[in-house]
Amino acid sequence: SEMTVEKIFDELGHFKRFQACLYFAAVFQAVACGIHYLASVFLVETPNFVCSVPGNITDVLFGNLTGSSLEDVLPLFKPAHGPLVVRTSEGEQWELSRCRRALRINPQGFTYNFDGNKTVKACNSNFIYDHSEVQQSIVTDWDLVCEREWLAKLCQPTFMLGVLIGALVFGDVADRVGRVRILMFTSLCQFALGVAVGFSGNYNVFVVLRFFLAMVSSGYLVVVFVYVTEFTGIKVRTWTSMHVHAAFAVGIMAVALTGYLVRVWWIYQIILSICTSPFLLICWKFPETPFFLMAKGRYKDTQTLLDAIAHFNGLECRLKAEDLLDSAERENGRALLGQEAEERPSQSEKKLSILDLFGSWRMAGRTCTVWAIWFIGSLGYYVFSLGSVNLGGNQYINLFLVGLVELPSYLVGCFAMDRVGRKKTCVPALLLAAIACFLIIVVPGDIEALAIVLCMIGKFSIAIAFGLIYLYTCELYPTIIRSLAVGSGSMMCRVGSVVAPFCVYLADVWIYLPQLIVGILAFIIGVLTMLLPETLGKPLTTTLEEAEALGRKKQDGLELNKHEAKA
Repeated sequence: SEMTVEKIFDELGHFKRFQACLYFAAVFQAVACGIHYLASVFLVETPNFVCSVPGNITDVLFGNLTGSSLEDVLPLFKPAHGPLVVRTSEGEQWELSRCRRALRINPQGFTYNFDGNKTVKACNSNFIYDHSEVQQSIVTDWDLVCEREWLAKLCQPTFMLGVLIGALVFGDVADRVGRVRILMFTSLCQFALGVAVGFSGNYNVFVVLRFFLAMVSSGYLVVVFVYVTEFTGIKVRTWTSMHVHAAFAVGIMAVALTGYLVRVWWIYQIILSICTSPFLLICWKFPETPFFLMAKGRYKDTQTLLDAIAHFNGLECRLKAEDLLDSAERENGRALLGQEAEERPSQSEKKLSILDLFGSWRMAGRTCTVWAIWFIGSLGYYVFSLGSVNLGGNQYINLFLVGLVELPSYLVGCFAMDRVGRKKTCVPALLLAAIACFLIIVVPGDIEALAIVLCMIGKFSIAIAFGLIYLYTCELYPTIIRSLAVGSGSMMCRVGSVVAPFCVYLADVWIYLPQLIVGILAFIIGVLTMLLPETLGKPLTTTLEEAEALGRKKQDGLELNKHEAKA
């Protein structure tokens, strides 16, 4: 059973050379997940553009600016300030806006303002883009503007939908076919699909390939968490699981850097996909986790693995795989492998379902709060990350900082969690994020630096809550419904990430609407979190009636809960 396989780490080290090498290799590929999740920021970038005209342009006016070609004036064009006025070599005068053009009828001179009649014509997918910032994005290649603008905006939500589905599919499969096979399959697919996206010739192929890329990226991320926790001892587990998130942040920084250096979308996409390709050369040497091998009854393989770990860590291996099993028999009075003793109900008992998370009023309130934290953690995370490029200032630097500020947040989170407690870390984090949001709205828009600093503070604090909630959820529930609680929680988290891009696009309605939504939610949820109990590393005791409710589902449920109450 569970605790007995844990003894491996007391014997062979919680985080010695073998585990460290495995850990950093596995986490290196998690960088690719961060890369693909945020790559769309520059793939779908819309530069300044106007409707184009038939004929050659000789003169351009915009307010009191003059030029001889659109390239001169286009970088400074703001549609709110009126149209661009151009004269062609045929002598025609046109007023150009984003999505339509108007031909002036019988103009006298060539002036910016014009009182006479005009015929307004649609654009018919003829646009001129400002290529000074972005040489080529999918928007400029496939004209995803005006009536096709919504196609550009669908890129990130469809990707996030793939993330949601991938997590469901691969998390389930990994329990049956093994962690390593899934890690190998998903990382290979990440590389292949990532490069394929760069070669996609039209929008539909692009979206479909990115959807599958999202599925495998999400699958890798889900399984790598399981993998690293099953190879590291209980003492360092908080640190190892928290810092998988840190690799994701490094991915965000890689996107910012590559986006700055490479302004052609398909080259950018291919370079980003090749970033972590060295992982493919080593991942086929990865061992299966001892937990999985024992659960499947593969003792010979477990023994080989234990000897390898011992040898690599420079220790003598006194452990026998059978010992792990024997002590399990002594403890449980029956031979049950892996997690069966705790987590797999036999056929006669009712299957535990989501409803068991709402067994009593206290439990229901707890579940709603925990789900809300998962949701706002994810929503806030992506609103701050995706929205950083709209803040003004240099968008590449903004995105880079958004990744960078995450790294210290996990260190702070780890320390605070153990010193101050889970709840006392989570509440201030959520409230600080809310305050940051409200201040972004209040601060005058022309102080760009301050808005960016506030965005970083918001991201810093939401990342603390986001990194902590996984562990907190584990401790808030008894063993028999723990995996259910974590699973449903991460589901809420993915719902948050699907909603996030739409939330970011609300900036078109009012520039600060995304921050307002995140701020209000973070504040309410922060206040609700105050009602949760503190756990500090020990699973919570369940009340007797909750234990009985679960016990009716599962005969030994009551014993388990009493046992945990003692612990």
